[in-house]
Amino acid sequence: MSDNDDIPFNRNFLLKPSVTEEVVPGVRRVLCDNPSPFTFTGTVSYIVGRGKVAIIDPGPDSEAHAKALLDAVRGETVTHIFVTHTHKDHSSNTARIKAATGAPVYAEGPHRASRPYYDSETMSTESGADRDFRPDIEVRDGDMIEGEGWRLESVATPGHTANHMAFAWPERGVNFVGDHVMGWSTTIVSPPDGSMVDYMNSLHKLAQRAEQLYFSGHGPQIPDATRFVRFLIRHRQAREASILHRLAKGEADIQTLVRAIYIGLDPRLSAAAGYSVLAHLEDLVARGLVLTDGDPVIGGRYRLDHDDFGSN
Repeated sequence: MSDNDDIPFNRNFLLKPSVTEEVVPGVRRVLCDNPSPFTFTGTVSYIVGRGKVAIIDPGPDSEAHAKALLDAVRGETVTHIFVTHTHKDHSSNTARIKAATGAPVYAEGPHRASRPYYDSETMSTESGADRDFRPDIEVRDGDMIEGEGWRLESVATPGHTANHMAFAWPERGVNFVGDHVMGWSTTIVSPPDGSMVDYMNSLHKLAQRAEQLYFSGHGPQIPDATRFVRFLIRHRQAREASILHRLAKGEADIQTLVRAIYIGLDPRLSAAAGYSVLAHLEDLVARGLVLTDGDPVIGGRYRLDHDDFGSN
C-alpha cells in the first residue's frame, strides 16, 4: 500500500481464480476471485500434502472458492483446516469446508483486539473482522501439528491481528505466513485490531527462523525470506523516522502526516494508511517521543516531546 521503492515487491502473480497450482512438491494453492486494493488479486488458500491433506486459510465466504478447493482435493481426505487469522477474507469459508470434510479447525483463537478500547473510541464494527469464528483446537506458539507426510509448527506472529499465527514446515524450509508478510505490498497494521509493537516483534522473530520460502495470504511466494523480512523492518523504521521528521516541523493530525509521508498513495487506501500511522504513533507515544492530548486515537493531534526527543 506504500509508494516505497526500498522493498523488492513482486506484483507478478499470474495465478487465475479457481485454478489449482502445485507451487512446490507438497504445496498447492488456489486463488479466490476477490480482488481489491487490500487483497491484491485475491486471497490464496493452500493445500499441504497428498492423500491426507491440510487446507490453510479457506478464504472468504464464497461457494465458488469452496467448490474450487474441494475439487482440488477430490479423491483425497482433508484431515486438518488451519486459519492464520480472523479477517473474513481468510476465515469465513471455514464453516463450509469443515461441513464438507469434517476436518477439525486449528487456529490461535477467536478474534480479539490487540489492546482494550479507549473510552474515547467507539467499539469497532470493522467489516473485516470475523467475530463469529471459533476454532476446534486452539494452538499456541511452538505447537507441532502432524499429518500424513507433513508436520507444521505454529508460529505466533501477532501484529496484523492479535491472533495471527503462521504455520511453518521446517523440514521443507517453508512458512505459511498469512498476512504478516506479503510479497506484493506492506501489511496494514490498524489499531486496536493490530499493534505495531507486536508486528515489529514478530518480524524480528521471523528473521531469526530458518525458513527461506514464504507463502502469503495474497500474492506470490517470497523467496530469500529472511532478507525480505529485513527489508520490511528497515521500511518500518524509516516510516517512523518520517513521522518524527514531519512532527519536528510542528504539531499535526494523522491525515496531515499521511499526505506528507505517503506520496502518490491510492486514495482508496488513505484511511488504512492513517491507521498504520496511528500504529506507529501509539508506539512513539508509549516510548515518550511523541505527545498527544488524551489517548492516541485516529482523530488526535500529535507533537514531539522535544525534551525526550532531544535526548534520544
